[in-house]
Amino acid sequence: MTIDDSFLNVPDCVPARMVNEYCYCPRLAFLEWVQGEFMESADTAEGRFNHRVVDQEKGSLPMPTPDADPAAEPGAVIHARSVWLSAVEENITARIDLLEGAAGVVTPVDYKHGAAPDLPEGAWETDRVQLCAQGLVLRANGYTAHGGVLYYVESKTRVDIAFDEALVKRTRELTQAARLMAVGGRIPPPLADSPKCVRCSLAPICLPDEVNLLAGGDTPATDSDERVRRLMPARDDALPLYVQEQGARVGKSGEVFEAWLKDKKLGETRMFETSHIALMGNVQITTQAISEALDRGITVAYFSMGGWFKGMTQGTAHRNVMLRMAQYRTAFDPAQSLALARGFVTAKIRNTRTLLMRNHTALSDDTSVTLAKLAQESLVADSEIALLSIEAQAARVYFGAFSGMLKVRGAEADWPFDFNGRNRRPPRDAVNALLSFAYSMLAKDCAVLAQVIGFDPYLGFYHHPRYGRPSLALDMMEEFRPLVADSVVITVINTGVLDAKDFIKRGTAIMLTPAGRKKFIQAYEGRLDTLITHPVFGYRISYRRVLEVQLRLLGRVLSGELGEYPGFVTR
Repeated sequence: MTIDDSFLNVPDCVPARMVNEYCYCPRLAFLEWVQGEFMESADTAEGRFNHRVVDQEKGSLPMPTPDADPAAEPGAVIHARSVWLSAVEENITARIDLLEGAAGVVTPVDYKHGAAPDLPEGAWETDRVQLCAQGLVLRANGYTAHGGVLYYVESKTRVDIAFDEALVKRTRELTQAARLMAVGGRIPPPLADSPKCVRCSLAPICLPDEVNLLAGGDTPATDSDERVRRLMPARDDALPLYVQEQGARVGKSGEVFEAWLKDKKLGETRMFETSHIALMGNVQITTQAISEALDRGITVAYFSMGGWFKGMTQGTAHRNVMLRMAQYRTAFDPAQSLALARGFVTAKIRNTRTLLMRNHTALSDDTSVTLAKLAQESLVADSEIALLSIEAQAARVYFGAFSGMLKVRGAEADWPFDFNGRNRRPPRDAVNALLSFAYSMLAKDCAVLAQVIGFDPYLGFYHHPRYGRPSLALDMMEEFRPLVADSVVITVINTGVLDAKDFIKRGTAIMLTPAGRKKFIQAYEGRLDTLITHPVFGYRISYRRVLEVQLRLLGRVLSGELGEYPGFVTR
């Protein structure tokens, strides 16, 4: 997919740092510069720490004196930090860490957090072209710059770099190529099995090996075959903070969020370990806590007392407007929307069949065969109405056999988990109360992830837009309903985590008590944290990570990198 230049806010000047990134990996430069993606890593944190001094603007930069004789008039000594200059004629803008010199003859010094490499040139090409780009900016502003210095912090090494004709030519070529890439609006392909990807902080966003595998039309992995490198942590260290005590309030203290009920402290969590905050019912959150959450990209999600997902608060929208443009374009294209919807529904039906085959005590062949047949029919459904009809038939078959996965524990008369089909709004039995709450939780997680990645969570391809409904989240959760939500419900019932005392009846409606909801949330989060082998890529990651990978793969489909959405189907 190519985006017209008129839709992009591409500046005339390429940042010198992006010349470095483009030289290292054009795809990385596109993700950072054009799409505004960023992900913190140990390397980026270390680099920011090493730049803490030179990032502070200090010292003056006199106007250049190109006609002065340096031998006769040494002029003022230049020692300026964090100097920002631009050169439209070179299409480069640069923030220079340190500038040294006198009488119009200056030397840019660029700080690098690693060690100096053992190369004939004394430095990586990426670092040399970035430094040369700074030199070209200085020259365009009237200063004389014969060369610069790269200072590698880890090895405490100064490497002198001459701005010779070959380096200047290479720098200009890379600068123009980077700008043309941005103007063209097409993301470059991933590097193929490159060692550069291993330490790249954007690897979980880029998905280089995954995109290359799927674009090549390769076959799924076997149980012992890791088809691609796992370039992301298997689990996400940041976890949600749930607060459900009625009348509680959430505030901040230093680097932690705290939950209080009157004068009693209910708990706390460190901010950098918080993925989002979920508030159940009558729970307050202070303006200071909301402000801190917005600054850190932490979503605040709101639920009713009964567990219905109501909405969320988040900071300014992700800067990747190209992704949302592609999403809107696809959502208003019936053919493309149907193709995506077929993928969601097919994966869902296949996963429901697998769950029944794993857990049902006496599954009939007819049920298994019918679900397999409906999954095949959903792949070729020629209209949205036909697909909805197939999904409804599959749901009737699945929920008709659902009770066969539940094991009676204790005296049958005291067992509260009789199930005779799906009902909701409000649920009228304990099993449906659990299913509804599980789906609400899953919708919340998909909505939060969609927003973080850059989608509009309220515009889907299968579920029609409706005021306040996160339609894209509902689309994406389809294939995970049986694997995450239904699986948790089966587990808490069959293992005796919940029993009759964990539910309260109000009229014909049944809902979880606060104590029961707390136990269910723990089980749900445990399921998301479970490591599984990805059926296509072969590596082991948590379900929480799988949700993120699937959403990012959807983005690759919308951008045109992948031809079809690869639904997640467990073995």
